[in-house]
Amino acid sequence: MSPRRDVRALAERVLRLEAEAILGVIPTLDERFERAVELLHTCSGRVIVTGIGKSGLIGRKIAATLSSTGTPAFFLHPAEGVHGDLGMLARGDVVLALSNSGETDEMLAILPPLKRLGVPIILLTGNPKSTLARQSEVVLDVSVTEEACPMNLAPTSSTTAALAMGDALAMVLLDLRGLRPEDYAALHPRGTLGWRALFRVGDLMHTGDAMPVVLESAPLAEAVQEMTRQGLGMTTVVDADGRLAGVITDGDLRRLHMRGGRFDTLSAGEVATRAPRTIGADDLAAKALEVMEGKITSLVVVDETQRPRGVVHLHDILRAKIV
Repeated sequence: MSPRRDVRALAERVLRLEAEAILGVIPTLDERFERAVELLHTCSGRVIVTGIGKSGLIGRKIAATLSSTGTPAFFLHPAEGVHGDLGMLARGDVVLALSNSGETDEMLAILPPLKRLGVPIILLTGNPKSTLARQSEVVLDVSVTEEACPMNLAPTSSTTAALAMGDALAMVLLDLRGLRPEDYAALHPRGTLGWRALFRVGDLMHTGDAMPVVLESAPLAEAVQEMTRQGLGMTTVVDADGRLAGVITDGDLRRLHMRGGRFDTLSAGEVATRAPRTIGADDLAAKALEVMEGKITSLVVVDETQRPRGVVHLHDILRAKIV
């Protein structure tokens, strides 16, 4: 076997074991998980995430995810905790602890102060019968059968499972809190993710006199004039009731010319592309970009009666720095 194949085989083994670690925690989603969600959702204070070593690094990420999705949280290093940082805790807080062994000295050292405060502990552990587990209100089993490390020593599969469980908690809480895209954007005012969640199609679309529109009964020449006047490379085509009948694009005109079509005898409706892709004004601009899929540059914005309310162009989205 060549060295290149050895490298690939090892990488595949790691990814397979870590994927299996995540799948392995799914059967543990029982009433204990629901109790953990209840404690976190009804927490009147903050969620304090704690752990040491690799578990601590995973804990920092979980704390960041919770905070960014509407659950106030911060990370407490257990070693710093027993040297004064436990003063940040207060009644009403909830501790989310991570410890694969459940027997780490630094983690056990913070137990007495937490018990005196009456702060409930939710533990993510690979050892549900550990000392730390016995002192916790809720124990979530994130044990794995094998680390992805070839020596079965370095935390790999176990940290992946713990991280996935933390994400599961955070996303369930996000849903329970009814977090909306605009709420998420408010928590990320300078980030690209928040920026993407901030703009809706209605904020960017061309509407009113700036929206190209012709009747399907209109001569094709009128449609060409409308396309030229608005400069979007297309026009909407509507029926007598004002409902969207189709669109005409620069591409449609080029294809008509290549076929030898008569521009002076056809109506807009005869040339229009029927059933074009559309989007709603309240949809995120990021969704409009997905609908375009790199194949079209303009989307018609319609209301619930399929009447055009505007047109959003790819350039409008790019100018808003959605991507």
